[in-house]
Amino acid sequence: MRTLGGSLSGVSSLLCLLAAGSVLGKNLPRVTRFLYSHSGVGTRPRSCWLGAVARPRTPSRHERDCGRGHLPTRGRGEMAGTVKGASNFNADADAQKLRQAMKGLGTDEDAIIEVLVNRNLAQRQEIKIRYKSTIGRDLISDLKSELSGNFEKVIIGLMTPVTLYDVEELHRAIKGAGTDEGCLIEILASRTNEEIRRINETYRQQYGSSLEDDIVSDTSSMFRRVLVSLSTGNRDESHHVNEGQVQQDAQALYEAGEKRWGTDEAQFMGILCTRNRHHLLRVFDEYKSISGKDIMESIKSEMSGDLEDALLAIVKCMRSKSGYFAERLYKSMKGFGTDDATLIRIMVSRCEIDMIDIKAEFKRMYGKSLYSFIKGDTSGDYRKVLLVLCGGED
Repeated sequence: MRTLGGSLSGVSSLLCLLAAGSVLGKNLPRVTRFLYSHSGVGTRPRSCWLGAVARPRTPSRHERDCGRGHLPTRGRGEMAGTVKGASNFNADADAQKLRQAMKGLGTDEDAIIEVLVNRNLAQRQEIKIRYKSTIGRDLISDLKSELSGNFEKVIIGLMTPVTLYDVEELHRAIKGAGTDEGCLIEILASRTNEEIRRINETYRQQYGSSLEDDIVSDTSSMFRRVLVSLSTGNRDESHHVNEGQVQQDAQALYEAGEKRWGTDEAQFMGILCTRNRHHLLRVFDEYKSISGKDIMESIKSEMSGDLEDALLAIVKCMRSKSGYFAERLYKSMKGFGTDDATLIRIMVSRCEIDMIDIKAEFKRMYGKSLYSFIKGDTSGDYRKVLLVLCGGED
């Protein structure tokens, strides 16, 4: 009986392996990465393997920060980003190619673009790991020593996990030479609650202080209060719309601005920083019915400076986040000179998320393609890498 039982067990195991093989197929690289990411102390390879085959897994926080598992989609399986993972991905081969591009005299920038810009963030993180283990050098250090200027900023940005990139940009905006209010507004007004929470956690880990404390120390007045409110990540993100509350909020905004002498800025902040998107869109419609003006017109006439910019950004993000980023990109290149910090930040942070939508909005709003704007406003390797992130001419 023991022999028969053992035989049956063996047959059962064989059938499990055959079934696993049929499931894996073209997904073998993904499952391999799953096993690699879980091969720490105390991990049981067999249980990891069966878990990877048998059921889907909720992405870890690290994987979300590396671009896995939380990117918006346009439809079932269709990403809205212009940068996608390579189907024939080989981290070891990519690591060797990068080393050759930076070895000896001169640097092969085209090879660096070909490898890193045509991989998604999760794949770049694997390349970084394999570069260290097979070559014995730190990829980020090598890239920084070989590259320079805006081209370096783009490449290093692409190598940086999503949350950490936002955190570093926020810290630069606060602690750099002068305050970059536009950067603070852009990130805090456009990120989800979960993204804001991860930003707060990572910020404290990186710099030993809270994002809120640093905002408070570097800003003032109602603008400070708006940023602090946004930085808590406590906006209602439900789809619920209460028509009675819509009427109350629209009337409250009207009475806080257009109907009175002076402006109750706190009322605007309280509503715009906390209500959910669907509710606010109805409030904006109702506000126009009551006041005869669009909410943005009222904000422009009632507010000024950074506070005006912050509240307008919130309204724009509620109406169309891709439209908001399209406008930011346009303004970064319009006129004399280029706001490279804004251009780089948006191209890097949105290329795997919604760049396709941003490009479409850009062309609709300005009658020209984002690609043509970038091509006419930048040069050299910096231009090359941005054009690849843009995803080609429309």
